[in-house]
Amino acid sequence: MSRVTFFLLPEAAADEQNGLICDKIADLFRQHKKVRVFARSQQQAEQIDELLWQRPADSFIPHNLVGEGPANGVPVEIVWPEADNIARRPGYVLFNLAEQVPAQAQQSHTIFDIVPADEEQKAIARERYKHYRASGCQLTTEPLNAE
Repeated sequence: MSRVTFFLLPEAAADEQNGLICDKIADLFRQHKKVRVFARSQQQAEQIDELLWQRPADSFIPHNLVGEGPANGVPVEIVWPEADNIARRPGYVLFNLAEQVPAQAQQSHTIFDIVPADEEQKAIARERYKHYRASGCQLTTEPLNAE
C-alpha cells in the first residue's frame, strides 16, 4: 500500500512556493531518499532545476532533468508529462507537482503531493486525493513551511 503525504502550500508568490518545494526535496535527499519530481510542465521542471543549482555549495543536491546525467539516474530526477525517456526508477519516492496523478504513482510506495493555496487548484488537489483514497493509499496532510 502506498503512503501519500499532501503538503499544504502557504499563500505566497510562486518563487517562494518553489523555494519551499526545493527545501522539502533537499530534506528528503538528506534522509537518503531518491526522489523523482514530477513537474506540471517543462517550464516548472526547469525552474526547480535552476533553484536546486542555486543552493549553497555545502548543501548541493545531485539532480538532473530527465534525459540528462548518468543512465542509472541521480538522487533527484525532475520530469514532466511531455518528457521523453522517462525510465522506470524503482526505489524512488514520487514528488508530484502536476495537476494529474502521474502514471509513475503506481510504481511508488511513497508519494508526496502539493495542495496550492489557490481555491481552484485546491479543488484539483482534492480530486487527486480522492484518486489516491480510492486506490487504497494511506493518506496524511501537513503544512509545507520554511523550517
